[in-house]
Amino acid sequence: MPPTETEKRKNELPVGAPQLFVRALTVAYASGKQSLVALRDLSLAVAAGELVGLVGPNGCGKTTLIRAVTKVVKPVIGEVRLCGDEVGALPQAEVARRVAVVPQEPVLPEAFTALECILMGRTPHLRLLENEGTRDFDAARSAMERTGTWELARRRVDELSGGERQRVVVARALAQETPVLLLDEPTAHLDIGHQASVLGLMRALCRDERKAVLAVVHDLTLGAAYCDRLVMLRPGGTVAVEGSAEEVLRPELLEAVYGTATDVFPHPRTGRPVVAPRTEGGID
Repeated sequence: MPPTETEKRKNELPVGAPQLFVRALTVAYASGKQSLVALRDLSLAVAAGELVGLVGPNGCGKTTLIRAVTKVVKPVIGEVRLCGDEVGALPQAEVARRVAVVPQEPVLPEAFTALECILMGRTPHLRLLENEGTRDFDAARSAMERTGTWELARRRVDELSGGERQRVVVARALAQETPVLLLDEPTAHLDIGHQASVLGLMRALCRDERKAVLAVVHDLTLGAAYCDRLVMLRPGGTVAVEGSAEEVLRPELLEAVYGTATDVFPHPRTGRPVVAPRTEGGID
């Protein structure tokens, strides 16, 4: 029997293909009688052990990309692969065993405890109506200890601050135990200490457990400090540039994409780029 078109395309992938692979992806939304293109001909890849930062101005398609990878929206055209397989051919439960998401605006059940919310991350590993077992509680506790949320285990969601809720959502994604993590502004609502903690944890997961992590990051300086590579999108959902922080975070490029003048200078200790909006004069 001759190979199918899917098998042909799979055979085209290089040996050691990335855990997340997106090629020539276009996504559009209906807007009245027209369609609004959110992503256009976008390609990127994230390898095992790599933390990639996705940056760009508001409305350039960063969240749409996460929705396309997880089958929440269907592309007009293009290819998305998780661990070598086309996402469109995978059942939703199998997608959830391969990729976990920290959404931009997470919704948690107010009456549940933090532990109960984090155990929800174990759902893809359970059969219908199956209760959590020792393995699931161990995974939840490990995730909570790594995110500093174990002390919140018995507290109800409606008793948690915004930052505490955000860390619970990160712990839920870790408890899912997937090879790929998608983080949509994971440091939102977090103070500077917890921002460093969460991104440092993501980097450790890449190094120690070979996770593939794609993180939407608005703070360009944080992205430069923690990410192995940056992919910058421009308005219209196309890739402006990708590469090291030094290659991507250039003043002339930032001004062209973000529409504002910036200063970029090396961090005095690490040498990684620090980005600041350009100001004229001082404060009176």
